[in-house]
Amino acid sequence: MLPHAETANVAAFVDKLLAERGTALLSMKEAIAVVRERTGTERSDADLAGLITKKAALLGVALLSDRN
Repeated sequence: MLPHAETANVAAFVDKLLAERGTALLSMKEAIAVVRERTGTERSDADLAGLITKKAALLGVALLSDRN
């Protein structure tokens, strides 16, 4: 089985989103919604949350963990 091929570079978009936010607190729900809306990705919420969390840690961006 081949991995799902995405048309948008989700990781690059997450980098851009986090860089735009700078040190402002970012909601995980909001971040996931924006990534989905702008990239059209079909990745799971858990996968996106993991990607966003890792990238935020590298960039020093604070995240509000508001997922259920």
